[in-house]
Amino acid sequence: MNNYEGLFIIKPDLNEESVKGVFKTLGDLVAKSGGSVKKEEAWGKRPLAYPVKKFKEGHYYKLDFEAPSEAVSKVEAACKLNGDIIRAMISRR
Repeated sequence: MNNYEGLFIIKPDLNEESVKGVFKTLGDLVAKSGGSVKKEEAWGKRPLAYPVKKFKEGHYYKLDFEAPSEAVSKVEAACKLNGDIIRAMISRR
């Protein structure tokens, strides 16, 4: 299993409960794929460097996890399908 770091930007117009729900969904997806979450950090609402999908700010969320390489493609696919996630970047540590 490899170590990964994911950075996710969530829509700014969601309330806190919805944002936490998206965070929980990401963590559950990693666990279902055979991985484990090591550390998760909510960085709060921050401005974006440039507008993305007409949004100028977003909720930032960092997730450090350990998972097999197949799990990363599942997480990336789920992020593309989730309309609440503006951007997602997963890199190997």
